[in-house]
Amino acid sequence: MSKSLRPATLLVHQGRDRDPATGAANIPVYLASTYHHFGGRPGEYDYARSGNPSRDQVEEAIALLENGVRGFAYASGMAAVGGALALLKSGDHVIAPDDLYGGTYRYLTLVLPQQGISVSLVNMTDPQTVENAIRPETRALFLETPSNPLFKISDLRALVEIARRRGLLTLLDNTFMTPLLQPALELGIDVAIHSATKFLGGHSDLLAGLVTTADPELAAQLKRFQNAMGATLAPFDCFLLARGIKTLKVRLEAAQTGAQILAERLVAHPAVARVYYPGLAEHPGRAVHFSQAAGPGAVLSFELKDRAGVTRVLEQVKLPIIAPSLGGVETILTHCWSMSHAAIPAPVKEQLGIRESLLRISTGIEDPEDLWEDLANALGD
Repeated sequence: MSKSLRPATLLVHQGRDRDPATGAANIPVYLASTYHHFGGRPGEYDYARSGNPSRDQVEEAIALLENGVRGFAYASGMAAVGGALALLKSGDHVIAPDDLYGGTYRYLTLVLPQQGISVSLVNMTDPQTVENAIRPETRALFLETPSNPLFKISDLRALVEIARRRGLLTLLDNTFMTPLLQPALELGIDVAIHSATKFLGGHSDLLAGLVTTADPELAAQLKRFQNAMGATLAPFDCFLLARGIKTLKVRLEAAQTGAQILAERLVAHPAVARVYYPGLAEHPGRAVHFSQAAGPGAVLSFELKDRAGVTRVLEQVKLPIIAPSLGGVETILTHCWSMSHAAIPAPVKEQLGIRESLLRISTGIEDPEDLWEDLANALGD
């Protein structure tokens, strides 16, 4: 499929929009662990861990959407993070944001040190702070913008410039924005990472991760690591993901509209102390965000004035699913302290401003008025 097609068309048709053997409107689910070697000679496929037609579809899709040369599908978002970080080796040093997803924090602070890789967590909204953290052994910058859950904005162009000048890799978790809102590779990022469980899948019915790069050499390394590690996406999950990707544009646009409405009303609610959302005029880093992204996204966080109000909201709210996830067609409400960021030690969360009074909303595609009436009722007067 041509990369010159517009995003909505790429989403629907992806790399393969029909089965070449039968003309079926969907690529079949290839439930095979191994493939026949005709005459004893290997063909395009030999063993499902190394590749299969179902996985090819979604791997080609993410490469097309991010303008990469090759895509890689993993069994979860964290498997994708691990696959990308496999580009590092023992003795390397990586710089990452101090405010980031709890699962990534756990991987960076527990797994990488066991592999001999050191990590510095810094405020990445200040490029000079990032540059000051670079050591002789620094190999990469791991980025997340907007950050999760406080929506800190990092200047990707400025960080890419630093990385290129200092000979570093840049890896971006682009889950919140998706390729539609924030074109990671076009902004100069070396490796784009997505928890496809979230917006790309979009229906809270699978775990998946995607990685892509525009650098053929990095792509070859990522393929080697993916095949060796084996945490690849199963064929049926590939089918679900490919189906979800087709409707990303209409889902994301609807959810983003709803998020803007909720954010503006939450700002005015007497029970709310602060709202974190790039779509608000007063959000720190808003100008930088909109210089590199086409929209504010469909996720926001808000802090209540009273910690006891959190219990009331979680008990009274009816429409949102209360869970540690985001990006579904249904609205998802997360208590960051005890759910998405439970892996981060309490003192660190307090220091970062991730308090027990903080809630995160991933707005779904329901009518925003119904969502607001439900949320306002749970918040009380």
